Parts: sequence; C-alpha cells; structure tokens
Amino acid sequence: MATAAVSSATASSTSAYGLDFQSLLKIILTQLTYQDPLKPVDNFEFVSQLAQFSQLQQSQTLNDQITSLIATQSATQATGLLGRTVDFTSGQSTLSGVVQAIALSSGTPAITIKTADGQSLSGIAISDITQVR
Repeated sequence: MATAAVSSATASSTSAYGLDFQSLLKIILTQLTYQDPLKPVDNFEFVSQLAQFSQLQQSQTLNDQITSLIATQSATQATGLLGRTVDFTSGQSTLSGVVQAIALSSGTPAITIKTADGQSLSGIAISDITQVR
C-alpha cells in the first residue's frame, strides 16, 4: 500500500504545468545550444533557472497533494453525517432532516436528506448545512 502511495506521488511530481522534468531539461539544453557565443549565460543565471524549474515542479506537486487532501477531508466529513439530524438551507427556507446517503461526484460530496414529512431531498452540499444535532 505504501508503495502505491509513493509511486503516485512520484508520478505527479514529474509533471509541472504539462511538462515533465526531462522536457524542462531539454528546454535548458536547447537554450544553451543556441545561445550567442559572445553573450553566454553565466553559471549563476543557469543554476537560478534550474532552481526555478525545480521550485515550479515542487509547487505543482504540493498543489496536487493539497487538492487530494481537501477531497478526502470532504468525503470523511460527509460520511460522519450519516444518520445524523441536520438543519440546512434550501432556497430561502431552513429545513431539518436525517442524512440518509452520501454521493461522491468528482470528489465533491452530495448529501441526501429525509425530512420530517417524508420528503427525500438529494444533492444537498455540506456548505448548506447550518446545524448538526
């Protein structure tokens, strides 16, 4: 299980805005190949560009991991509501009911609530819930 997590983290870290690390190195190599011999890029600027590419790659990896964490947290929060009585807003009114089901669509939970009068409302967002009892 840990191997799969490491593999997926490695796979996502090899891509930064559609370019993998090899592509970024090819860009730098092309830049070095076609640079003006009378105005070469100094070592400091070259290393600075490599550091910027590396930082871009790490930022993209961090962004992907945070997005995954937020989706997991939302799903966990939603499943904790199963069987609980909640108050929620629906249009202009506040209703109450018991959470019956959770549907995950693209990582976003949608809750199905059964109201006191037996009506079943689906597609309720967690952000619409005002109170959990």
